[in-house]
Amino acid sequence: MPTVASNKYIRSDYHILEDHEAGLVLTGAEVKSCKTGQVQLKGSYITSQGGELWLIKATISPYQLANQPGYDPLRPRKLLLKHAQILQLLGKLQEPGLTLLPESLYTTRRLVKLKLVLARGKKKFDKRADIKKRDVNRQIARALRQKY
Repeated sequence: MPTVASNKYIRSDYHILEDHEAGLVLTGAEVKSCKTGQVQLKGSYITSQGGELWLIKATISPYQLANQPGYDPLRPRKLLLKHAQILQLLGKLQEPGLTLLPESLYTTRRLVKLKLVLARGKKKFDKRADIKKRDVNRQIARALRQKY
């Protein structure tokens, strides 16, 4: 399961509540671009339109060997989930403060999958506390290594 693209800022900016796996509706050239790693997830998000979930603002660069005039790298892409999962996620998104974000894009066999996370945004003091906790853990680990 090689990861093609990831959004590394999600863990620092959001509290992750749960994660899900979804497929994507892509063209053949987009699949080849994904497998070569020409994907950018930073700034992308997931919205619901008409009872379906859509990936918005994810950039998939055009495949160099494909002749695609008028290709839009930022076009919305439909997510493939079971109907029960979509209803469950839409119900949870009604709660204030929750959002659905793409965390990583990876391949399984021949398929391209997207890891979605249901998350709540962190406040500035939460981010500071996480940084402080990480620094303290680093200092403890460094002190333990020096003792032995």
